[in-house]
Amino acid sequence: MSGGKILEQIVINLRDIRTNEKFPIWIDIYSSSLAEKWLTALEYLLKNKYHLEKNFCFMGFVDNARNGDYILNQINQTIQTINNADIGYTIHDHFALENVIDDTPNEDNWSRNLIHDRMNNLHKYFEDLQGVSGAISSYAKHASPEIKWHIRQLNLLCHEFESWALSYRKEIEAPDWMCPSQLMCWLNAPRFTLDNDDLELFGVDTINRPMGAVYVGVNKAVGKHHWEVFNDEGKDSRLDELTTSTLRCQTEAAGDFDIEWGRSAEKITSRQRDIKEFREWLTANGFDPDDKKLTIGHPQIGAVDFERTFGTKDPQIVWKTLNKYLDIYSIATSTSCATYEYHWSDSDFMHRQINIIGK
Repeated sequence: MSGGKILEQIVINLRDIRTNEKFPIWIDIYSSSLAEKWLTALEYLLKNKYHLEKNFCFMGFVDNARNGDYILNQINQTIQTINNADIGYTIHDHFALENVIDDTPNEDNWSRNLIHDRMNNLHKYFEDLQGVSGAISSYAKHASPEIKWHIRQLNLLCHEFESWALSYRKEIEAPDWMCPSQLMCWLNAPRFTLDNDDLELFGVDTINRPMGAVYVGVNKAVGKHHWEVFNDEGKDSRLDELTTSTLRCQTEAAGDFDIEWGRSAEKITSRQRDIKEFREWLTANGFDPDDKKLTIGHPQIGAVDFERTFGTKDPQIVWKTLNKYLDIYSIATSTSCATYEYHWSDSDFMHRQINIIGK
C-alpha cells in the first residue's frame, strides 16, 4: 500500500530525554476496514490512558542506550529472577555477545551474524513458562505479578535483541541498510478480532516493508508467525521438528502499531532468494503461500508524511534525527490525545508495569 484515501492524520511527539526538546512525526492513516477498527482501538487507548511500553519501542537503533550489552544483561537478570522464584522451572543459560554473535562470514559474506539457535532457545524458555493464548501454562497462572512480568520480558528482550543484532550486523558492511523500527505497544490493550475483509492487507508480498510504512501490530497470539519460524529454524525445517512449539496465525489485533524506519529490502538479491525459499518452505510444510488466512506479512494502514516531518526521505538524515529523540512524549488524533511523561530508565518503571500487570 503506497497511499489512498486519508482516513486520519495522527501526530507522535518524540522527546530528547536529555533536553526535553520535542520533535513531531506526522502520519497519514489510509482508509480500509482494518484501519478503521485499529483507529477506534487506538483512540480508546489514548482516551483511557493505557500504559505505553517504552522499554519495547525503538528497535534496531544501534546507538540506543538499550544496546546489545544492555539487553543481554537484562535477559540474564530476568533469568536469575525466575530461577530464584522457585516456581519449578530453572533456566541453565547465560547470554553474552560472544555466545550469541558469530563473526565467521556466512554465505552472503556477512560477519556479526546472530546465532539463531541461541535466541530460539531463549524464546522456548518463554513458551514453556507462558504457554499460549487459551492455554496459559501453570507456571504463568500461579506466578506472582513480578514473575509474570519477568516471564514476559524473556519474549520482549529476545525480539529486541534480534532487532538490535540485525542492525549491528549491517552497521559496518551496509550502513545504508540498517533496520531500525518503532513499536508502539500498550500494556493490557483490548483486542479485536480480524475478519475476512481485514485479511486482504496480508500476504507474502507485504513482508518487505517500505521505509515510513505504518502497520497494525497484530501479533497478539502468543507465538511466532510463519516468516519468523522460517528465518529462525531454516529453509529445511519441518513443522514436526521445530524448536518453537507456537506457530500461530494472527486472529486478533489491538491499537498497537509499528513504524518501519529501514529501507525496503525488496530489490536485494539475498531477500529475493529468501522470499523464494520461504514460499518453497510453506509449500513443503503443507501451506498455500497465497492463502491470506495464514496472515503472513504486515498489514499496512498508513505512512509517515516525510515532507512535513523531515523535509526529506534521505535515510541517513532521518535516522540521525530520530537518534536524538528516542522517547515517546505524546500521541494525538483529531479527537484523542495522551501524554507519557515517564521513561523506561525511571527507577520505578519496572514496578509501575508490574502493578499494571497485577491488576
